[in-house]
Amino acid sequence: MEDVLAAIPQRPPFLFVDKIITRDGNSITTQRTLREDEYFFQGHFPGNPIMPGVLLCEACFQTGAILMGASHQPGLGVVTRIKDTKFKNFARPGDTLTMKVTLDDQVDNAYYMSGTIHIGDQLILRIIFQAALLPPEQ
Repeated sequence: MEDVLAAIPQRPPFLFVDKIITRDGNSITTQRTLREDEYFFQGHFPGNPIMPGVLLCEACFQTGAILMGASHQPGLGVVTRIKDTKFKNFARPGDTLTMKVTLDDQVDNAYYMSGTIHIGDQLILRIIFQAALLPPEQ
């Protein structure tokens, strides 16, 4: 968890990465285990808790931000485009999400990435997104 907290500015309850599994070159794999007491399960949906799809996307974005930070350039990574998102299944309390993000291309401060989330061997999400590294505030 220390590596994650050092790499990105997000903090609980809006942090969706527990640990970095591997990071090599242009790809990174992270994990997050969903607890029963997660705030979003209270209303999505009572009696049938499912992690909201937008938060699954955010888990990939945060994983991508950690990968962007590996370049050691100062700044804040922000998502600028999302496309071809496919939700294949649900994430529920107790599931361990495994996020894999690959840097497909980089042009100046624009990072073009693709990501997946699996629970075990089951694909949950596939997404293509772009992020920009904004310069630090002066």
